Parts: sequence; structure tokens; C-alpha cells
Amino acid sequence: MRNSMKVAKWEIKRNMKNKTFLIGLFLTPIIIVAFMFLGTIFGDDSENEVIPTDIYVNDQLNLLSDLQNTVNQAGYNWNIQPTDISEAEVEDVLDGTENTAYLYINEQSLQSGNVPVFLSEEIDSFFMNQVQILATPLKSFQMQQLDLSNEELAIISSQITFEDTKVEESADDLEEQGSDLPATLSRLIPGIFAGFIMLSIVFTGMAIFQSASQEKKDKIAEIILSSLTPGELMQGKIIGYFALGIIQTVVSIIILLPVIAWRMDIPIMEYLFVPELALFIFIAVLGYLLFASIFVGIGATMADVSTAGNFQGFVMMLPFATFIFIGPVLSDPSGLWAQIGSYIPFTSPGVLILRLTVLEQWPWIEIIISLAILIVSILLFMKLAGKIFKVGILLYGKNATPGEIWKWIKA
Repeated sequence: MRNSMKVAKWEIKRNMKNKTFLIGLFLTPIIIVAFMFLGTIFGDDSENEVIPTDIYVNDQLNLLSDLQNTVNQAGYNWNIQPTDISEAEVEDVLDGTENTAYLYINEQSLQSGNVPVFLSEEIDSFFMNQVQILATPLKSFQMQQLDLSNEELAIISSQITFEDTKVEESADDLEEQGSDLPATLSRLIPGIFAGFIMLSIVFTGMAIFQSASQEKKDKIAEIILSSLTPGELMQGKIIGYFALGIIQTVVSIIILLPVIAWRMDIPIMEYLFVPELALFIFIAVLGYLLFASIFVGIGATMADVSTAGNFQGFVMMLPFATFIFIGPVLSDPSGLWAQIGSYIPFTSPGVLILRLTVLEQWPWIEIIISLAILIVSILLFMKLAGKIFKVGILLYGKNATPGEIWKWIKA
């Protein structure tokens, strides 16, 4: 183990001195922050440039100023103007216009209680709901024509509001719904955090491919193995790249977390450091160990990264197998497909994190079974990777075929 730690320290120092790694270390979270602000910079122009709605009123009762005052109080972006266009002519006038409406207010419309409104094809879908506010000045005009006293006008003009209240949503229910939000955030935020950690260290762990291949290409593997065993070298690489992944994660979190907390206006730190976070991180670390053991073993079989074949490409895609189960898990996190995804070693880390983020009640029996399968799989793949690495790291000149790898495993 002492030699393995030496290899790990060497991998860390070597990469921390690498300009490419350092640029990526800081540039990756900065690019994520930039994309978060791109929508604000380029996407809000259409929202800021709100086109006013032109309202033309054929007013025969001299109520235009009252209508304008009501609209101003409501804060609607309407441009009210008088018009002499008759109802018979309005259809031809509206043709080809946008955000335009014509209203006809006269004695007949007040007596019938129906004010004709003609709309252009391109107009806000909520306009007909908003225009109902103009009923207030029209109603006041009607009451003034009745010669009522001020007290009678006050009683008649007072509004009666009908509140939409559902029987199921009593005060206790609303309080319970409010209490569910912290519980949801205490699962969601740690789950996203653990998923980010797993992806960061897995992506960094993919560099084990290049590390083992580069040592073979430079023919320094045999020099390294003169002072330690292949198993110690493999373990050192896994530990070293795990540490590099954690460094990448910490730097990203330091840059991203304040920006996300500011944009989302949620006390992220309050919901992040909860007991559930320990299990999420444990699953993420197990996921890295599983994929790292595969990467380091297969990476030792490659003569050069540039000559990697389809088999190596397939191995690199294993961490993304979880995406197959995203749809079934989100639609039914306790269903059959979600359980199957939890028991397959290659998809287990991602599916488990996704399920535990969505589920309110955690199925502890399924979690224990999944973790047991995952741990056993890690031990098995570590052993198999050790056999492959032992032979493959000294194989020069060509990539190993799947048949040759199988022979090494059986040996």
C-alpha cells in the first residue's frame, strides 16, 4: 500500500503540473457559469421588448378617459385610442394587424350587457380575461344613470369575491404540503451533488486510459515495475485519479455553488449537508471504483490511445449506460425497470442516486441488495483488472484483442 500511495502522489503531482489539466480544472466550471448566463444575456431580449396592445374604442358614451384610468391602475401595457370605424368595417381593418383590438361602447351594448370586441389573429391569449377589468367603469356609469345616493352606490359597487377553495386542501393539508418541500430539497440537492461528484471523478478517471497507454508508448512501464508490483501500480493510479477527481469537484463547487445559490434563491447549504448526503457520496465513490478498475485494466491493453478500437470505445461508454433507465425511473421509480437498473453493476450507481432523489420512502432492502452487488462487482473487477494490467502493461506494439484479454483472465 505504501508503494501505491507513492504512485498516487506521483500521478497527482504530474497532472497538477500539466498546463492542460490546470486549464481544464478552472475552465470547465467557468464555461458552465457562462452557459448559465447566456440565457440571461441573449434570451431575455424578446421579453424585455414587450409590444403594447393597441385598443381602439368606438366610444359613444364619452367614457374613454375612465377606461384609460382603469387600465393605468391595472398596469396593462395597452395603448387606448378612439376610433370612428364601424363594426361593419372592422373586419377589413383588422386583416394583417397584430396585438390589436376594437371595442364598441354604446347604449345598446350597456343595456344588453355585451360589449362587442374584435381581435386580430396575433394577440395575447389572456387578453379576453384582462379586458374584463373595463367592466368596472362601465358599471359605474350605469349606476350614475340611476340617480342613486352615495351610500347606495357604495353598497352596489362593492365587489364580492369568490375564492377557489378545495375541500381537500384544508389548513392541515397546506401545512403538510409546505413541510414536504424541505424533505424534497433534502433529497434533490444531495442527489444532484452526488451525481456531479460521480461524473467529475469518473471523467477524470477516464484519463487512466491515457496514462497507462502513454507509459507503454514511452516504454517506461518496465522501469516503474522494477521497483513495485503491477498491482501496486494499478492501485496507485486508481487512488491518484480519484484524488484528482475530488480536486476537480472541489474547484467546480467553489465556483459554481455561489452562482447557483444566487440564481435559484434557495438555501442550498441548508439542504446539502443532511444525513442522506453520506449515502449519496458513498454510492458515487463506489461508482468511480467500479469504472476505474475497468478503465485501468483495459487501458493497459492499448498500445496507443490513437489506435484504440471499437472495443475500447465500448468500454468508455459504460458510465453512460445509466441514461437508458432515466425515463423508466422518472416515470416509476419503484417499478420493475428501476429495480433492474439498480441491480446491474454498470448502471447501479447512477440509477440508485436517481431513485433515491425521486423517492419519498427509500426501499432499504433494495438499496442494501444493490450496494452488496456493487461492492462484490468492484472486488471482482479489481481482481480481473489486476490480471489484465499485469500482462497488458508490458505488451508493446499492438492492442490486445478480446480473445487475448480473456486468456489473461483465465490464467
